[in-house]
Amino acid sequence: MKQATNTILMVRPIHFRMNEQTAVNNYYQKVMAELLPQTVNAKAQQEFDTYVNKLRGIGVQVIVVQDTEEFDTPDSIFPNNWVSFHENGDVGLYPMFAENRRLERSEDILEAVENSGFTINNIIDYTDAEDEHVFLEGTGSIVLDRVNRKAYCALSPRADEDLFIEFCEDFEYLPVIFNANQTVNGERKAIYHTNVMMCIGETFAVICLSCIDDKKERRNVIGQLKEDGKDIIDITEAQVNNFAGNMLQVKGANDIGYLIMSQAAYDSLTKNQIETLEKHTQILSSSLDTIEACGGGSARCMMAEVFLPKA
Repeated sequence: MKQATNTILMVRPIHFRMNEQTAVNNYYQKVMAELLPQTVNAKAQQEFDTYVNKLRGIGVQVIVVQDTEEFDTPDSIFPNNWVSFHENGDVGLYPMFAENRRLERSEDILEAVENSGFTINNIIDYTDAEDEHVFLEGTGSIVLDRVNRKAYCALSPRADEDLFIEFCEDFEYLPVIFNANQTVNGERKAIYHTNVMMCIGETFAVICLSCIDDKKERRNVIGQLKEDGKDIIDITEAQVNNFAGNMLQVKGANDIGYLIMSQAAYDSLTKNQIETLEKHTQILSSSLDTIEACGGGSARCMMAEVFLPKA
C-alpha cells in the first residue's frame, strides 16, 4: 500500500469556463467577464499543457485524455471528482452536484486508463444517489490516507455523511468526519471540497485548522494525523484562498516524492512552511491562474491518481 502514485489521469479541456452550476457553492470561482470564452479556454489549455510537461519532466506518467465536443462540460479538467482508482483494481464512480458535471463520466476515459496498461476489476457506482440529490464528489470530497486507511471528509452540499460512511465501508477506510468553513462576505459557509483545505502526503499533512470551527472536531482531526506520525503544516484561510490546501504528492522518476501545487499556492507559503515541506518532499509548482479563477479548483483537482494494478 502506498500513499503517492507515479501515474496520473488528466483531462484536457475544450469548453473550459466558469461553470454557473458549481458557482452556487464554490466561492473560489470568479467571472472573467473581460475575456471571451474561447480566450479563457485557450489560456486554460496553455496552463494545462505546461503543467503536464512539468509533470512528465520529473518522470510522472500522465495519461492525457482530450475532452470531447459531445457535451458542454466546463469542469472536465477536474476528473478526480467523478472517479477514483484503487490498488485492488476497484474504481469508484461518484454522484455530482452539478448536472452538467455528470456528463463528464465517460467509459472512454476508463478505457484510456486500461489501454495505458492498467487493470480495472470492479466498478463501485454511487451515481444513483443523484436521484435523491445526495452527492459525494470523489477525492474532492474525500482526502485519503491510503496507508493508514483513514478517509477525511468535510461535510458540505457536495459531501453527504451517510454516503461517505458507505464509501468507507466499501473501501475499508476509517471515516474522519468534520465541518470546514470559510468566511464569505462576513458569514461562515461550508467549504465545498475537503481537498481545498487539506492534503495528506507520506509523512506530512497540509491543513487549514482554523477552517474547522468546532474545537472538538479540530482536536480529533489533529489527533488522527498525529497518531499516524504526520508532520502537520497549518495554513491560513488566506493561503487556502490561494489554493495552498489543494496540493497532491506524487512520485516522479526513481520513486522521488514531489508535492504538486500551483504557483499561486507556492507564492502564498511562508519561508518556514516551504522549508518544513522540503524536509519531506520536493516541490513542483506551475501557474494555473485562469483555471483557478474560473474553475475554483487547482493543481490537485486536475489529477486523478491511478493506483490500479498493472495489466
